[in-house]
Amino acid sequence: MAKIDLTQIGKNLLKKTDSGEVCRWTAAEISKLEPDLRANNIALVGIGPEETGLQDFRELGFFKGALYLDEKKKTYKDLGFKRYTALSVVPAGLGKKVRAVAAKASAQGIQGNFSGDLLQSGGMLIVANGGEKVLLHFVQDSPGDFVPLEDISKALGVSTNAQEGQMPSCNDEVCTR
Repeated sequence: MAKIDLTQIGKNLLKKTDSGEVCRWTAAEISKLEPDLRANNIALVGIGPEETGLQDFRELGFFKGALYLDEKKKTYKDLGFKRYTALSVVPAGLGKKVRAVAAKASAQGIQGNFSGDLLQSGGMLIVANGGEKVLLHFVQDSPGDFVPLEDISKALGVSTNAQEGQMPSCNDEVCTR
């Protein structure tokens, strides 16, 4: 695990806000844990890279936690979240993992809007109460990578009844459930 400077990340300027298919599904999947997190006094916080599509993201209920914006994407950089180029995003976006998550999203009626910064990848940071210790640091290698709910709840030491979305089976040509 790469060394994360939590003090530096804590200094990043974020903007509180009240307002891609893969991103939407991942947020909806993580949000299944929100009742269990709230019951254990654990905050669910998301940091987005821009305002584009954010209103739909909130109004359509894809993410149940607090959302912040990092318009300069400094937090993304500090956490080691990679940025694709116009050339590298095409094969990454067409990969087996992305097709599997897109199939899950579609099966749940989640559609993407393909607006905004499609070149920014993401990940997850879980920090212990008080912000002194990293419990889990995950960096997407592919846009279809995500942390399973079981791993999140285990890192936080909480039990959950949340059920993970059914993972489709994919080969190089098609995904099926």
